[in-house]
Amino acid sequence: MPSPRPDESPHDLAEALRVLAGLPDDAPVLPGHLSAIVRLSAQVVGPVDFASATVLAPDGHRTQAASDEAALALDLAQYADDAGPCLTALHSGETVGVPDVAGAVVWPGFRDVAWRYGIRASLSVPLFAGSGDPVAALNLYARDAAGMRLLSRRVESCYHAGRSEVLPRMDAGSEQLLAGLADALRSRDLIQRALGLLMDRDGIPAGSAYRQLVAATGPGQALTGTAGAILRQFAS
Repeated sequence: MPSPRPDESPHDLAEALRVLAGLPDDAPVLPGHLSAIVRLSAQVVGPVDFASATVLAPDGHRTQAASDEAALALDLAQYADDAGPCLTALHSGETVGVPDVAGAVVWPGFRDVAWRYGIRASLSVPLFAGSGDPVAALNLYARDAAGMRLLSRRVESCYHAGRSEVLPRMDAGSEQLLAGLADALRSRDLIQRALGLLMDRDGIPAGSAYRQLVAATGPGQALTGTAGAILRQFAS
């Protein structure tokens, strides 16, 4: 099956995550891809009941998409307190798991709203586009805490590739999520290596190298293709 163009709405969670990683941060289609990732995460990832995506906004943070009012209410509780797992993931670039909501004493607003909606565990995952900085936090909310434990461990292993722990396979939807995250992180590494070469060659800062990469990428094309061409050029 051919890969969708970046300006098409993806129907596969893994592909949606792969495409996102190759988009410029300000691509007009990026919000639509985030919405698709939220929708597909809630639909196909076994342990997940609700999902949302948190992004930066001029006045703080906002929810780009939510699969249910429960997910939106959980996000809003964190924005009101300016604290919570989704904000930590977005600003740190690290996954943030809450294996037991009852124990989330550092985020009382989040804890209380989660309990009211029957949410017992959550996982917030930073999502990256072309620059390598987080563009969103994907928030996964579950009623069953036990079901989220393995998913959290598997996702964390994607973001810490040096870990040698062998973990069991999961349902097909969870494996889509994991494959997409792993591919997205590989794309991020590819782009960052290309940016490093441009910085060294031209003596420019990271921001300038990123803008140069975006300018060299044709409309509707992924930054990963341009980055790969740069790496091949330097290797020849």
